[in-house]
Amino acid sequence: MQNALTLSAPISRLKGAGPKLADKLAQLELTSIGDLLFHLPYKYQDRTRITPIGSLRLGMAVVIEGDIRGTQVAFGRRRSLICRIQDGSGLLTIRLFHFTKAQQHVLKNGAAIRCYGEVRMGPTGLEMIHPEYQVREQGEFEALDQRLTPLYPTTEGIHQIRLRNLIEQALDVLNAQGGLPEWLPPDWLTPWQLPSLTDALRTLHRPDPNTDTQTLLDGEHPAQQRLAFEELLAHHLSLQALRQATQATGAQPIAKSKRLVPALRDQLPFSLTGAQQRVCGEIAQDLAHPFPMLRLVQGDVGAGKTLVALIAALQAIESGLQVALMAPTELLAEQHFLNMQAWCEPLGVSIGLLLGKTSRKDRNQLLDGLERGEVQLLVGTHALFQKGVDYHNLGLVIIDEQHRFGVQQRLALKEKANNGTPHQLTMTATPIPRTLAMTAFADMDISIIDELPPGRTPVTTTVISQDRREAVIRRVNAACDDGRQIYWVCTLIEESEELQAEAAEATANRLAEALPGRQIGLLHGKLKAADKSRLMAAFKAGELDILVATTVIEVGVDVPNASVMIIENPERLGLAQLHQLRGRVGRGTTESYCLLMFGQPLSEQGKQRLEVMRQTSDGFVIAEEDLKLRGPGEVLGTRQTGAVGFRVADMERDAHLLEHIPALADRLNREYPSHSPHIIARWLINADRYAQV
Repeated sequence: MQNALTLSAPISRLKGAGPKLADKLAQLELTSIGDLLFHLPYKYQDRTRITPIGSLRLGMAVVIEGDIRGTQVAFGRRRSLICRIQDGSGLLTIRLFHFTKAQQHVLKNGAAIRCYGEVRMGPTGLEMIHPEYQVREQGEFEALDQRLTPLYPTTEGIHQIRLRNLIEQALDVLNAQGGLPEWLPPDWLTPWQLPSLTDALRTLHRPDPNTDTQTLLDGEHPAQQRLAFEELLAHHLSLQALRQATQATGAQPIAKSKRLVPALRDQLPFSLTGAQQRVCGEIAQDLAHPFPMLRLVQGDVGAGKTLVALIAALQAIESGLQVALMAPTELLAEQHFLNMQAWCEPLGVSIGLLLGKTSRKDRNQLLDGLERGEVQLLVGTHALFQKGVDYHNLGLVIIDEQHRFGVQQRLALKEKANNGTPHQLTMTATPIPRTLAMTAFADMDISIIDELPPGRTPVTTTVISQDRREAVIRRVNAACDDGRQIYWVCTLIEESEELQAEAAEATANRLAEALPGRQIGLLHGKLKAADKSRLMAAFKAGELDILVATTVIEVGVDVPNASVMIIENPERLGLAQLHQLRGRVGRGTTESYCLLMFGQPLSEQGKQRLEVMRQTSDGFVIAEEDLKLRGPGEVLGTRQTGAVGFRVADMERDAHLLEHIPALADRLNREYPSHSPHIIARWLINADRYAQV
């Protein structure tokens, strides 16, 4: 029966795996026998050798053998059973807080005992608390394990022993099948000195006692790297396949604008930069195709991405299509709306704003106009794709800061189109290094606006200790006297918005005491959307001197008269986030300053990162440094959330593999096109679902 099993068979076909257990394993996304092979240990126990008691050190997890030299019940803060063990090299205590009469009887003087546990320091010397143990009055102990014992991630109701047993059965099925099919040519693995996939899995589940377990746990062992290598390749291949699948659905071609875009450019008080013109040309070329555009526009803070997006929107509108622009926060959505409304109204283009706070009456009126096609451009947050929001002819979706939206949200908006697939333009102000962008955004073409509009003043950045807070407050007061406005940003390690709000409130109170007569506003995530909007409007109108805020102001806020920014505890933020925050100043003609007010003590890496901020304002240089110092996860933000749950690969640890993946994916599709679907199917859960993003 066992021989008839295949890796694609359900786990319930294994011995000891009934329907209830199979349901619990499904919570770990383990449904087939093959899935068990890719469920890797998080830790290993060495039960292959006996360690003399005399050589024990704190923290060791080991097997010891000896004779019991006394057992007693001790009464202290907690009652415990204490058993002393001797092996000729030293003495060890085992302590049980939960014990029975039967255990007291078994753990008796003169019996031989074998224990496995972690060595700790107790009141009278080294001890193990609640170790696993076997007691023999006569006869031999069973043979020691021949291999390291793996411990697996588990869930309630599934014990390690049972999970280990199932994985052992899965390895037997693997051996009976002669191993897994290799979809990578063996000579591709030679330069990396990587084993076959089958050998890698055997090593990870059944490591030899001499294996360096630390390299296994760190993910740096060749066996782990072999799996990470193929998983990263599968991810890249899947994104390429997604792109092909999406573009195969077709889209309405959008002709170059002859009326609206020229009219917009005539009313602008400035000319587009060369970079903006180049990117507009790339977008126009994409929109002319009968398949959907999938383009990511990267542009540093203030590079003019919004205007580029509007030009794309006007092209679609002139072709009789509707456009949806989705922003991550209501604050940013409102700002996009106000900016675009000022540009659209003279052109006779109808623009609407849909937010969670939109009143029922306004919402119903807006949705009626949207369904009839009267609203040509709709700006909003995730409210754009809620039930009941129906478009007449959605042809272009613009997503600002795409990595802030989950896959399901992006899917829902795309599915609002009723005629083919809409063109998709996404924007980010987070510069992403080329290697990383090619890997993480392999489903998109990438445009870069690498030139700032004329008139943007450079921001002078200073790094200063919190010990000099009083001097900073005096400097703020002087800036207010000169008619400048100031951002004061509070950061906290804790994610809790409540704690962030409290910290910002305390800062605002201290500033109010130190600067009587100054108008101080307080902006944080716990405020209602209407209150946030009112505060920002007051700050923009010059009614507030200082805006104390949490990092909620990071994205897109535009107040040209704000020329000073103070960031408390900048060492707690990533470089990309600091760069975004600093981009809130320097938007007018006044000389602008950013003060990074760090707390003590500052780590070596913290010093390096703040020095990068002081030396450059080039977002791509900063992103490259971020990549070196903190890894891809920091640079990408939450782009991967909900899209790709890596089983083995780690974007930070395996960064050295990333730069080779795009070329290898292209080569595989060129030389072995039939292998790609097999690699994708092996690694990606729900790959088909994400093909529509």
